[in-house]
Amino acid sequence: MIIADGLVDAWLVEDAPFGDLTSDALGIADAPARMRFAARAMGVVCCIEEAERLLVRCGARVRREQASGDAISSGDPLLLAEGPAETLLRTWKTAQTLIEQASGMASAARRIVDAARAVAPSIAVECTRKTMPGGRALSVRAVLAGGAGMHRLGLSESILIFPEHAALQGGWSALMQRIPALKLAQPGRKIMAEAKTAADALALAEAGVDVVQVDKMSPAVVRELVEQTRLLVPRPLIAAAGGIDEHNAPAYAATGCAVLVTSAPYWARPADVQVTIEPA
Repeated sequence: MIIADGLVDAWLVEDAPFGDLTSDALGIADAPARMRFAARAMGVVCCIEEAERLLVRCGARVRREQASGDAISSGDPLLLAEGPAETLLRTWKTAQTLIEQASGMASAARRIVDAARAVAPSIAVECTRKTMPGGRALSVRAVLAGGAGMHRLGLSESILIFPEHAALQGGWSALMQRIPALKLAQPGRKIMAEAKTAADALALAEAGVDVVQVDKMSPAVVRELVEQTRLLVPRPLIAAAGGIDEHNAPAYAATGCAVLVTSAPYWARPADVQVTIEPA
């Protein structure tokens, strides 16, 4: 995945649109300096490459010690940068916060994936499109680094029918009659639908929906639905969604469902990255 240079530049401009006044006022802007980034705790690192680009685009020389997706332990070096003090100080907090936020999300995604696959090695863990507005690129970058996938990148590339859509079509019964026509009209895409009740989920599966997403149902109910739909032809995939995290992922993975859908990584605690700056 590539984050565009324009977005990287926007991060720089947001924090220092007219330079670093403190460095200029102290007269240290041109002083040669060195900056080190290191991990304070174990986890999964992310956006190291983007932090490197921030520094390089401002004129620093950088040695990157890790790559996005790497597992790290406390004390592991992440980046070493050298250059004028103003360059390092201007990019310091932006680069540090970027790594911390993205690594926190990546670490959370990895914990959910590991917990689920300890029970069901082939299960998919996918994250929703409920990212912070304006922050989707960073969130997707972190999710992928953590070993999870994206459930939906947005509204433009996937079909997921919610009960709200059904209500505008006269209810589920009326909408289910349109499933064959939807499949013909969108042959390259799966037809997904989210159910709030077990009865609606089973009816959607029998109507030919490719993926039935069940929202906030217990593992026991999800397991029963998997069994009820096992012999359907074509057999729908069952996706468990709503409140999935590292603690309950094993229970849902054990149901036999194909996918766990979660937003939990987006609200994870940021990683802790130590930064030291000294004269070169």
